[in-house]
Amino acid sequence: MSDTAHIFTRRQALGITAGITAGALLVGVPTAAAAPERSAWHGRRTQNHWPVIDDSHTDTFRIEGTGVDVPLLKGDVATVLLYVARRFAYEIDMLRPGDVQGHTAHRTVGADIESNHLSGTAIAIRPLFYPLGAQSGTGLSDLEKVVVADILADCQGVIRWGGHAKPVKESHFQIDVHPGDPGLASLARRIRGEEAGPGSGAGSIDPFLPSRRKKAAAYL
Repeated sequence: MSDTAHIFTRRQALGITAGITAGALLVGVPTAAAAPERSAWHGRRTQNHWPVIDDSHTDTFRIEGTGVDVPLLKGDVATVLLYVARRFAYEIDMLRPGDVQGHTAHRTVGADIESNHLSGTAIAIRPLFYPLGAQSGTGLSDLEKVVVADILADCQGVIRWGGHAKPVKESHFQIDVHPGDPGLASLARRIRGEEAGPGSGAGSIDPFLPSRRKKAAAYL
């Protein structure tokens, strides 16, 4: 079996799993362990120390391979968050319009991590299905978490996942380094280089290879 066929088979399996999960959630809307109290974020910087911005500092980006657009902070932040979203689409389930939230000017948050949308440095992928404070067992499947762990390992500490936060929010991915951090610039440069070459980058990765699973184990 070719590498391409192997990857496609993995995606098929994950897509079926995601479809079953989504179907179950549609029958019974996801429930929260305890609905987090919502309040206004008053800071000039968000939880990850990036400045709160207006629309003039963002752009609307198409997530490659999908019909989904998302507003994000321009530059390296957008490069990295779009990479995360593409890998979700290719390796977990295809994204559809309305599935991804990016920058917002609305300051109401249910947890500090949600403030990062104000700086354009966070995305929420299907927050209806994976809401803030969701009960254990109602979110991503074990196979899907393997993919998420591989993404986190691949991003070398630059990305934080809301599945590791309290309260939990499995739809949430954010930049987790300060402005000017060299790790962000290095990761974005690597992603752009992979995108320029055929057969590399998002869409060509098999997160279930033993070598990758070993590296990602710390992020499960």
